[in-house]
Amino acid sequence: MNNMALADLSIKEFLAKTASNSPVPGGGSIAALSAAIAASLSEMVAHLTIGKKGYEALEEEMEDIAKDAFQYRERLIRYIDKDSNAYNDVMAAFKLPKGTEQERKNREGAIQEALINATLVPLDVARDAFKIIGLAGKAVRQGNKNAVTDATVAVMMARTAALSALYNVKINLVSIKDTNFVEEIREEIKHMESEIVNRESEILSDVSI
Repeated sequence: MNNMALADLSIKEFLAKTASNSPVPGGGSIAALSAAIAASLSEMVAHLTIGKKGYEALEEEMEDIAKDAFQYRERLIRYIDKDSNAYNDVMAAFKLPKGTEQERKNREGAIQEALINATLVPLDVARDAFKIIGLAGKAVRQGNKNAVTDATVAVMMARTAALSALYNVKINLVSIKDTNFVEEIREEIKHMESEIVNRESEILSDVSI
C-alpha cells in the first residue's frame, strides 16, 4: 500500500491514509479528488440524458458534456498524486544540505523551484474545477430532470474543489520570493474566487425542487 499510487487505493485505504499521521494525501489531493468526483457526476447526468425520450434535441450537447467531463476526470485523477508528489518535493528540498555557501544557495534554489511547482499544481486543479462548474451547470439546466440533484452536487463539489485548491495555492505563495509571480497569481486567485461563488449561486438559483 505504501508504494501504491494514491489514485489506485481503494476508498477505504485512501480515507485511512488521509486520516493517518502522514501529511499526504492532504488538502490539495482532496481538492483534486473532489473535482474528479464533480466531473464524474456531470458525466453521469449526461449519460442519463442521452437516448432518453424528450431530450433528443440535446443529444449532441450531452455527448460533448460527457466527453469533456471524462477528460477532466482522467486528468484530475492524476493530480491526486501530482499534488502529493509536489508536497514531497518541497519537503525534500528543505532537507538538502546547507553546510557551505554553495549548498545553501543550491538548497534555496531547489526550495523556490519546488514551491512554485507546488503552487502551480493546485492552481491547475482550481482552473479545471472552475470549468467543471460550468459543465455541471449545463447538466443542471438541460440534463435529465430526474438527475438534477446529482448535477447540483457536481456544481457544489466543483465549487469546493476550486476554492480548496486556491487555499493551497495561497499558502505556498507566502514563501515564494518571486514577487512578479506572486502578484500575478494573487490577481488570478482574486478573480477566480469571485467568479466561482457567483457562478455557483447563479446555477443553483435555477434549481427548483
